[in-house]
Amino acid sequence: MRVATATDPGNPLGANEDWVTAAQSLIVVLDGATARTETGCIHGVSWYAAKLGSTITSLAIDHDQNLGTVLSNAISMTARQHNGCDLRHPGTPSATVAILRLTEDVLEYLVLGDTTILVDAGDTIQVLSDARVDATARAERAEANRHPLGSAEKQAALLRMKHAELAARNQPGGFWVAAADPTVVTHAITGKFPMDRVRRAAVLTDGAARIVTLFDLLDWHSVLDVLNDEGPTELIHRVRAIEAADPIGIRWPATRTATTRPS
Repeated sequence: MRVATATDPGNPLGANEDWVTAAQSLIVVLDGATARTETGCIHGVSWYAAKLGSTITSLAIDHDQNLGTVLSNAISMTARQHNGCDLRHPGTPSATVAILRLTEDVLEYLVLGDTTILVDAGDTIQVLSDARVDATARAERAEANRHPLGSAEKQAALLRMKHAELAARNQPGGFWVAAADPTVVTHAITGKFPMDRVRRAAVLTDGAARIVTLFDLLDWHSVLDVLNDEGPTELIHRVRAIEAADPIGIRWPATRTATTRPS
């Protein structure tokens, strides 16, 4: 089995809020939620993603624990490391989570949030993601998309969007991500594939997935081909090139907040 990873922060001046570990039998990817408001936490989103990701990895080695139990325990253990933080704060650091684990002849998966797992099962590409966040703050998101990147209007609209999203985060009728409450794992997408059906698999944060979901320049099969033939760095490079060609978000009015790294 050949495994490759790549990550690149959208803002080259900021900390990378993604976290990944990959080995032949385990892949863990977290996408930390960028803080645009107060969080009640002295550590920050990058710290949270790294702590939660490393804890998931250490627990997932025990194949007697299913992935839901692994994530639930990891959230609880990470919460206990938040010394001096207010975990009841609505903006407490959070992250989407995706896990792939090879156990004997089965590929297990767990998705919490809008990170995407792709599984090439030979006759079809299985796309596993939870897009419930897209159903929240629609009016606020549409307003934010009206304004060019870097403008005061954009920043104000993004802040309003963030508040609306936080009001729906980990709430009935909203969307679910890892934060401080371990019971969110009941809303994760889980399952397994027989390994004799799996040809290729990939995990993408929503930033990488936008080459399909936002830009509509590749389909999922083509994404797997790029990853297989040229590697994950090339896929990220293509996303960055598209963003750099539209630096103020006119053609692609996404809710990203900073000028991205030139290609």
